Amino acid sequence: MPSRRYTLEVTTQPAYDLRKIEIDVSKNKVRALEKTMAIRRRIMTVLLCAAILCFISASAGRTASAQNTSAGETFKARLSPVPIDVTMMSTVAGSGSITATLSGKHLTITGTFEGLRSPATTAQLHRGMKGIRGPAILDLDLMISKAVKGTLSGSIELTPDQIADLRNGRLYVQIQSERAPDGNLWGWLLR
Repeated sequence: MPSRRYTLEVTTQPAYDLRKIEIDVSKNKVRALEKTMAIRRRIMTVLLCAAILCFISASAGRTASAQNTSAGETFKARLSPVPIDVTMMSTVAGSGSITATLSGKHLTITGTFEGLRSPATTAQLHRGMKGIRGPAILDLDLMISKAVKGTLSGSIELTPDQIADLRNGRLYVQIQSERAPDGNLWGWLLR
């Protein structure tokens, strides 16, 4: 059997410098680490800004709440004619506005009205859902102009239940007039 001969040729490839490879790998790791740290710094900056804004908002809310408590809560009402039928059209008309401030349990009311068909006589505080007549709970001892156009002002003391009704929009002011003794104008006290 003939013998076979194999030849092996060795070619030289350029040798790699292991130190250079290690340095390149280290540089890539450093770059990756620097990118990661930069991203972390940005995230921390955003979180810090968000925390500062939350703190400022909370502080402003507490300050406004504290000022509201000392200055009182303000409620407003737009006075408009009570619901009428055809027979009442000649006696019920007008408009106006009221501002009320609650400080503790004292409610101070000021307002104006105009366009009544007969002079105003009294004002009452009623309890009822918005748009629905309710019972009178207080005769308001207010200074009210006994005219078809005028002002009303005064202060009353409310019970805790009445304060809760006020805050929940269940109290309204009603102005009576000579020709409309069951009510001429009404308006719910709302924030």
